Amino acid sequence: MNISILGSTGSIGTQTLDIVRINHDMNVVALAANKSIDLLYKQILEFSPELVCVYDEEAAGKLEAMLADAHGREELHTLPELVTGMEGLIETASISDADIVVTAVVGMMGIEPTIAAIKAHKNVALANKETLVCAGHIIMPLAKNEGVKILPVDSEHSAIFQCLQGRADNRIRKILLTASGGPFLHKSLDELKSVKVEDALKHPNWNMGAKVTIDSSTMVNKGLEVCEASWLFDTKPSDIEVVIQPQSIVHSAVEFEDGAVIAELGVPDMHLPISYALTYPERRFVSNDYLDLFKIGNLEFIKPDLKKFKGLALAFGALKMGGSAPTVFNIADEEAVKLFLARKIGYTDIPDIIGKALDGHKVSPNPDVDEILGLKKEITEQIESWYK
Repeated sequence: MNISILGSTGSIGTQTLDIVRINHDMNVVALAANKSIDLLYKQILEFSPELVCVYDEEAAGKLEAMLADAHGREELHTLPELVTGMEGLIETASISDADIVVTAVVGMMGIEPTIAAIKAHKNVALANKETLVCAGHIIMPLAKNEGVKILPVDSEHSAIFQCLQGRADNRIRKILLTASGGPFLHKSLDELKSVKVEDALKHPNWNMGAKVTIDSSTMVNKGLEVCEASWLFDTKPSDIEVVIQPQSIVHSAVEFEDGAVIAELGVPDMHLPISYALTYPERRFVSNDYLDLFKIGNLEFIKPDLKKFKGLALAFGALKMGGSAPTVFNIADEEAVKLFLARKIGYTDIPDIIGKALDGHKVSPNPDVDEILGLKKEITEQIESWYK
């Protein structure tokens, strides 16, 4: 199996390479990163990809010099082709030798490469939420027409996908999308007003990048996952229920029309869903860290407070509005999180900014890719103007 990994230096990318290390029939043909060239350099020496994309051109120049030195010292026998920018990402996503493309880049930059991978008839292991949040109406029909599988990597969506295997016509009554509740599950709304950046970056169960960790704490991340689940499983927003499961052991569940609820349980470890996406429909060894139910003892299930976690309520609202609204939700959140991390706004300002952006937006019912990407500039400039 030949694999192309977009976002190889991030959390999902590095864990994907862990899976490759224990599966000798897997081969990395392409890697892509933004500017983390020191780690990317080590990955190139280990996996010898034929194509490498560094999105940042300045960083690409530095990597090129590093690789040339390694080649001169005979540490690297063959120099990979080096590409940059969005064109480079698209080339990496559509490389002819790849059987599957792992899309683990952050943000809306994942949309165009994912489309390119589908058009090149590559199966996609999808770890980029924004692709479906903003362009699900484009991605899912295109994948169906091209006969391409979209295999979810997010632990929750992987769990739902696993629960649906072999279930006849999969007549879903309800999707039960679980959430950890983040570090502020038991804090009051008033207490959230004094949350600092350092507090929000301490997730109790998962090790993730700053953006996703902040989104998890506000439950905006779960809102994005609701949008994603709606497209992945062709489900109405009203048939998706978010359930807080603080131990992060039940990764999600599906309730069928007959009342049966089937759930996927496991330790909180992203290696399992990544492995399942790469090897589907096989299941392969991942690690010796197996779930011990006696050690867990008890599992909690809590209904989310939508007044406290306003971002989750806004996500359901944006999904019901449809069209360009989820894109605005996503962009506004990205900008609000940047402002919070830069300590320019308070923690509870994050959902307020999202709500304000949605309130001022005239929804386009069926936006194309250019319109979706154009909204990025428009909404970003709008929010920046509020805080100049």
